Amino acid sequence: MGRKKFAKPNGETRTSFMFPSLHQNVANAVSDKIASTRFHGKDDDRDSTNEYSTHVMGKFRCNNQACSTGGWGSKKVAILIRRYPKNGYNAVVFNQRCRSCNRLGTLTLDEESYVDRVAYRLKKWAGVPMEQQQYTRKEGLPHESSLCEGCKRGVCRQ
Repeated sequence: MGRKKFAKPNGETRTSFMFPSLHQNVANAVSDKIASTRFHGKDDDRDSTNEYSTHVMGKFRCNNQACSTGGWGSKKVAILIRRYPKNGYNAVVFNQRCRSCNRLGTLTLDEESYVDRVAYRLKKWAGVPMEQQQYTRKEGLPHESSLCEGCKRGVCRQ
C-alpha cells in the first residue's frame, strides 16, 4: 500500500512567532542592570507574573503567487512581552495578513526595534529607573485591525 500524501500549506501558516535566537542580544542590552535573564520558550501565560503589549517594526512578504501584492512594511507589528519568575521572559510577535488576498504574511523582523522594546520592558519590570521612550510618529497607512493577528487575540495596543 502506498504512502499517504499530505498537501503542504501554500505560504505562511503561523499567526505568531517567537525569536529565541535574539535572546543573547536582549541579554547583552540589559546586562548592565540585570545580572542574568532566561528565555521562556513556551507561548503561554501560565506562571507569568507580568505582561505588556507594544509594537515593533517589520516587513512582510505575501507568498500567494496569485496575489499582486509583493509585500508591505509595518511600524505597528504587535508584540506581547511576558515576565516569568527568576528573570524569565518571552516575547510573542504577531503576524499580519495581506490586504489583497487575506493570507498570512512572512515576517522579517526589525531586530533592533525588538531588542530595544524587550530590553526596555525587562529593565522597567526590574525596577531600573528608565526615561519613557519617545517615538516620533511616522507617516504611513493606518493600522488595519482586521489584518492584525495581535488585534484578533486582543493584545494589540492599537
